[in-house]
Amino acid sequence: MTPTLATAAAMNVGNPLLNIGIFVLFVVVTLTVVIKVAAGKKTAAEYYTGGAAFSGRQNGLAIAGDYLSAASFLGIAGAIALQGYDGFLYSIGFLVAWLVALLLVAELMRNTGRFTMADVLSFRLQERPVRIAAATSSLAVSFFYLLAQMAGAGGLVSLLLGLNARWAQYLVIAVVGTVMIGYVLIGGMKGTTWVQMIKAVLLIAATAIITVWVLARYGMNLSNLLQAAVDNSPEAGAALLDPGLKYGTSTMTKIDFISLSMALVLGTAGLPHVLIRFYTVPTAKQARKSVEWAIWLIGGFYLLTLVVGYGAAAIVGPDRILAAPGAANSAAPLLAFELGGSVLLGVISGIAFATILAVVAGLTIASSGVFAHDIYSQVIRKGQATPEEEVKVARMAALGGGAIAIIGGILAYGQNIAFLVALAFAVAASANLPTILYSLFWSRFNTRGAVWSMYGGLISALVLITFSPVVSGKPANPATGLSPSMVTNPAIDFHWFPLENPGIISIPLAFFLGWLGSVTSKEFNAAKNAEMEVRSLTGAGAENKALEH
Repeated sequence: MTPTLATAAAMNVGNPLLNIGIFVLFVVVTLTVVIKVAAGKKTAAEYYTGGAAFSGRQNGLAIAGDYLSAASFLGIAGAIALQGYDGFLYSIGFLVAWLVALLLVAELMRNTGRFTMADVLSFRLQERPVRIAAATSSLAVSFFYLLAQMAGAGGLVSLLLGLNARWAQYLVIAVVGTVMIGYVLIGGMKGTTWVQMIKAVLLIAATAIITVWVLARYGMNLSNLLQAAVDNSPEAGAALLDPGLKYGTSTMTKIDFISLSMALVLGTAGLPHVLIRFYTVPTAKQARKSVEWAIWLIGGFYLLTLVVGYGAAAIVGPDRILAAPGAANSAAPLLAFELGGSVLLGVISGIAFATILAVVAGLTIASSGVFAHDIYSQVIRKGQATPEEEVKVARMAALGGGAIAIIGGILAYGQNIAFLVALAFAVAASANLPTILYSLFWSRFNTRGAVWSMYGGLISALVLITFSPVVSGKPANPATGLSPSMVTNPAIDFHWFPLENPGIISIPLAFFLGWLGSVTSKEFNAAKNAEMEVRSLTGAGAENKALEH
């Protein structure tokens, strides 16, 4: 198929009115649910954590809804369709990350913190510098994750809604941001959690239906499906089933994969919108149970993406996928259209927007909570702000953050979305996780170590990605699964760091700086260390901390 014909075929899919109708229906239903479950005046605890009233099963479902972003649904399916085995490694990295969260973070964070990550880090350290550093890194992670989701919303409309005009794509970004702000302002964490739960059910169910549909075409035989994917991918051929199609071409690509894996596996446990979910359950046991539920749901979903990805390769084909707007991101919608026509594509398009809405809402409430609780209440007002003042500031922060997300999404439209997502995970893994682990497990850790680790991890990740190939000098290689508009201009080349992800450098550096800062400072509070250790391991006092506000 020639590029012109492939592009025309890729664009001529679905019924835009049906897609819009399903999306509007989802918004109306979920807004109704949000208004119903979140009625009444909100305290700070209710706004930030939903009053810690969710069960482990409910929170696990909400975590799945929060975590399974558009990148998981659309990006991984496309990566598998184009890169085969190497694309599926993204799913493995995202899933293994939850074992880190379960075994090292979830229960201890729930026992020690109250609303945000900074509550844990400042428990036995000097509050002002640690909260400022923690808030800075958390807002940086949330900002770049928000940009990726908002820019992704604009990038998908070309295919899903048939809107090719740039102003129409910008309008969609603004609509997504406006609806998201409505969820947060009206519902707080409780309303947002219900949106995430509904979205998780819809996403997993739709993916399961597509999986069964694809397998049914090949006699419910996975081997037949894989062979069909190979036969329909002449350039990749049998290499589609073997490791190394993308990351095995050279020593540098292998190192790059290790670096990316470190960021994905360690970054999840440092994402602010993931960490805040541990405070929405009443006990540490429920926090642990919520992660267990999340692992089963997320793991099952990622297994389904294996069939969806190879199904797209077998039924749609790489030429048509790469020719479509969004390139790899169009694999799942194109597969849905081939299987069920306009109706199934309409459902998938609605769920894709629902996915973006739910994730953006979770990010917004996490970042507004960081600003109101850590910056305004604890730093500016020095702990003297009333719960009502905190909620008011959080609402204003949500408005401001939503406006920034809309503007940023418009400015970032057409840019390399993978760069923004990788930046968010790399910063989370570099700036947040080392400090969290040191705070929970090393009694010698102190304020200087925390500040050095967070700022060092943040700055090193930002600098290395800025001067990496994802910003300048990267050629438009079709094997990457990116459309030309999503690849940096190879004519502008100022990169000197050879890897596309900084994790292999910035993560160990952050751990080292945390150690170095701690051993070069004499600060040590034995009583506070003992109190934090007892609370983190036993939960003693955790029941009372939710009542403090």
